[in-house]
Amino acid sequence: MAATSVVIPWAAVAHRVRGTLAYRGVAAWPPPVRAVLLDRDGTLVHDVPYNGDPELVRPVDDAARALARLRAVGLRLGLVTNQSGIGRGRLTPAAVAAVNARVESALGPFETVQVCPHAPEEGCACRKPGPGLVLRAAAALGVAPHECVVVGDIGADVGAALAAGAHVVLVPTPVTRPQEVATAPVVAPTLLNAVEIVLRLAGRAAHGRFAEAHPAAAPRGAGADPSGPLAPPAAGTLALAGEVRT
Repeated sequence: MAATSVVIPWAAVAHRVRGTLAYRGVAAWPPPVRAVLLDRDGTLVHDVPYNGDPELVRPVDDAARALARLRAVGLRLGLVTNQSGIGRGRLTPAAVAAVNARVESALGPFETVQVCPHAPEEGCACRKPGPGLVLRAAAALGVAPHECVVVGDIGADVGAALAAGAHVVLVPTPVTRPQEVATAPVVAPTLLNAVEIVLRLAGRAAHGRFAEAHPAAAPRGAGADPSGPLAPPAAGTLALAGEVRT
């Protein structure tokens, strides 16, 4: 969530997503893709900085539906989340665990939940964009990092995935910086779109149906019109600086 941020209209950066949001030239991922590791705050639930109150958990639109689609095709799910509020003394491990439990109550269980409790200045290996959380989640699931896809909303999620050797899909929100959108290998406008892209690139999607209903998630060839509809984040802006990124 942005605290004191400089904002620009979504339209000013939307062209960076249109026409590249599904594949950005990325070929289908080599099999097998066996697991999806999801960021929590801003990706699955609305971001409340340093949240230790389960009552404040609010899933993003279609989150339950998106995760159900992944489970339906046998993909294993993990949660990977930075919670520096613990290291900063603003949260207890028990409070973070209670919030995670509420997320699972709302969205279904994860086979592994990996939490980085460290403040940035501690220099740990697990805090995203470091690879530690992704590597630990993959090990807990008994899969290789290259068999995982990370889904998150900021550059730290992308960095962690790439550092670990995993695939990644970025789902921009109002705190996502334009340069993070521009450099992410795969971008989707919503979590549900991200899941459909995961299924397509992993070779598990039903052919045609979602692309026809949601053209923004369909792959765009060289002759395709890049000006199709693109749903902006609810706030209508992207933040450039001053974010609280826990």
